[in-house]
Amino acid sequence: MNYNFDKIINRENTSCLKYDLKSKYFNSSDILPMWVADMDFKVPACITEAIQRRLSHEIFGYSFHRDTIYESIINWIYKRHGWKVKKEWIGFTPGVVPALNLAVLAFTSPGDKIIVQTPVYFPFFSAVRDHHRKLIINPLKINGNRYCMDLQHLKDQIDDKTKMLILCSPHNPTGNVWHKKELQELVSLCLKKKVLIVSDEIHADIVFKPNKHIPTAMLSDEISNQVITLMAPSKTFNIAGLSTSYFIASNKGLFQKLNSMTEKLHLSMGNIFGDVALEAAYQYGEEWLDQLIHYLMYNIRYAEEFINNELADISLIKPEATFLLWLDFRKKDIPPEQLAVYMQKKAGLGLSDGLLFGLNGKGFQRMNIGCPNSILKTAMQRIRLAFNPLNSLF
Repeated sequence: MNYNFDKIINRENTSCLKYDLKSKYFNSSDILPMWVADMDFKVPACITEAIQRRLSHEIFGYSFHRDTIYESIINWIYKRHGWKVKKEWIGFTPGVVPALNLAVLAFTSPGDKIIVQTPVYFPFFSAVRDHHRKLIINPLKINGNRYCMDLQHLKDQIDDKTKMLILCSPHNPTGNVWHKKELQELVSLCLKKKVLIVSDEIHADIVFKPNKHIPTAMLSDEISNQVITLMAPSKTFNIAGLSTSYFIASNKGLFQKLNSMTEKLHLSMGNIFGDVALEAAYQYGEEWLDQLIHYLMYNIRYAEEFINNELADISLIKPEATFLLWLDFRKKDIPPEQLAVYMQKKAGLGLSDGLLFGLNGKGFQRMNIGCPNSILKTAMQRIRLAFNPLNSLF
């Protein structure tokens, strides 16, 4: 079956954060929103049909995670990533961001140090600070057209108060897919220093060949014993609004501690339609996903060629995964603190400002290209016009 990713779907007036709140976030309704990390594509029919079948029952009482949910997760992860996961390793949360916060509460105490690698998904920061833990920054370094880890700096930051490192793999916003050697070096250091790794792998399924996602916990049994993996079908199949995710921990003690936290806060039951969507997506959604990845690669190639040919002094950190572009405007003569406003006023684009992702995101903008190519073309034309020498704001 061929899926149509070119179709433009009006998402306004659907309680859509990206579209219905653009006036609130950008002080203008005349904005093309390409910020929030969900896609503008219809979910595969297998999901909507499964939800409709369950909806027809017309009773939506308390539910539980039946065995077929676990089987769907186990089979999906093995088929896509080669990782053999067991049922007793899997627990449920209402989202990866809630899971991050739950992990911080379960495994650290106020005043403990938690490391994040910037630029990085900004809820990592609040997951640490909101619970009175100390945020430690280990900045990533740009090496050519790719980011890499600064392990010597990381080693220097770790002391007896350092309890956790939150890893983003694949990486948001840069689109990095960490290589096996990179992960091995990182986890080797964390093992020696007894630092727990919480690995956010929500973008694991959207990876572009020849890159391959390697689940951090799959590297070895020893490493698996010190890693908690966070995953979800939400980014993969555009179902974030169904608030369904899961964590994987092979270490029985770690699993019990995190699962106990979710149960005490009554967050582990999930919701009926989230479970239905997860099971349908993992059982029948692979063909849709493969075509989605192909379409996203098409969008990336278009953006890359347009930038190289039309946008002087703007560059692209070419993503190895995700539907997000990390655009580098640092050569432009615009104060980084005013770059987001410039993009809104002169390009009419609502992007995610690089500074949200940490100080080394200064001068960057994150663009969501999980959209029909025609929308991406409009956005790139707007950027070109915004940086016309006759159209300068400064």
